[in-house]
Amino acid sequence: MLELGKGFAFVKRQMRLSFDNQNYYADLVFYHRFLRCFVVIDLKIGQLKHQDIGQMQMYINYFDRYVKTPEENKTIGILLCKDKNASVVELTLPEDNKQIFPSEYEINLPSKEQLKKLLEDK
Repeated sequence: MLELGKGFAFVKRQMRLSFDNQNYYADLVFYHRFLRCFVVIDLKIGQLKHQDIGQMQMYINYFDRYVKTPEENKTIGILLCKDKNASVVELTLPEDNKQIFPSEYEINLPSKEQLKKLLEDK
């Protein structure tokens, strides 16, 4: 939680969203006090698929339509995946996307040498 920064409040883990006699589960839900919005995080253990982005869009729409109040800002969605295909992300998300942020995660931190090389390359 400290890694996320200031202002985050934990709401629920595996939050159930139910409609049309089906249940869906958002992995992590936070509320950001300063941004005044919900932040939904979905964790994927493999490569990001276009279906995952569609699922996150559904979660965002649900929160924006049924959970947030009119005074609050639009919900933000973060997809954390082991691998992402930039082309799939680019073609699935609208060009003016400001709500869904897919990002890769690493199981192990890079070594000091790898970090140094990465910084030198930039």
